[in-house]
Amino acid sequence: MPKTLETYQEIERSIITTYRKTIWSPFVLAVKKYHLIEAGDKIAVCISGGKDSMLLAKLMQELHRHTDVPFEMVFLVMDPGYNPENRQRIEDNAKLLNVPITVFESDVFAAAENANAESPCYLCARMRRGHLYAKAKELGCNKIALGHHKSDVIETTLMGMLYGGQIQGMLPRLKSTNFEGMELIRPMYCVLENDVLRWQEYNHLKFIACACRFTKNVTGGDEDTFSARRRIKELIAELKKENDNVENNIFQSIHNVQLDTLVEYKQDGKKHSFLEKLDS
Repeated sequence: MPKTLETYQEIERSIITTYRKTIWSPFVLAVKKYHLIEAGDKIAVCISGGKDSMLLAKLMQELHRHTDVPFEMVFLVMDPGYNPENRQRIEDNAKLLNVPITVFESDVFAAAENANAESPCYLCARMRRGHLYAKAKELGCNKIALGHHKSDVIETTLMGMLYGGQIQGMLPRLKSTNFEGMELIRPMYCVLENDVLRWQEYNHLKFIACACRFTKNVTGGDEDTFSARRRIKELIAELKKENDNVENNIFQSIHNVQLDTLVEYKQDGKKHSFLEKLDS
């Protein structure tokens, strides 16, 4: 008689079977291509409670079981001021998925609101990351892993061009400038958001979205408020109707930058012009 699997085991199986091509393989590709995990690492896998970070936790567990590279993990949850319902949902989902979380509290939501009530999201993100670095270092970690995915990379690139007047990517790995010896890694760098959503729906999972006090509910907040990222998502969806490879083309563009064709660019904070080579 076949053994009945626990819910979390069924979810784990779906990652390496049903979503092997779209999630597991791109995840492994990113880890290997960008040298994200090395022997002896102790990684704080940061969990916000959303779909991306919860999938990241399961991917990291699966990798830990199968890799020959020895590393340690802690699944770190910061409560920046969640309401009781969202805090409970995170804990319930962690239990359902068999993810042993370590929870610590901060006052990030309140501090962001008091410091910058007009546009708190950027400040909130920076503060959250600082708290995560500090706690991870306290726990003996040398890296934090975040759940940013390929769609985040693509959207950030376009947002910089269309709304920021610059070409700026999102690196899969970078060293912290404020916490010596610490690095940030993004293991889901090659996984598209739509595939994360399909995995979530396939397994009938319900996660929180941004659950700060500035949102009207956990599904996205005030729809009347302009969101550059939402507009970029809509633009990409429109372009995909004409060219299904649009996302990959944008993603590949930041791997294939032709510096010789750029009028100006910055490197290590210093601006360079094409005239430098022309005059020389």
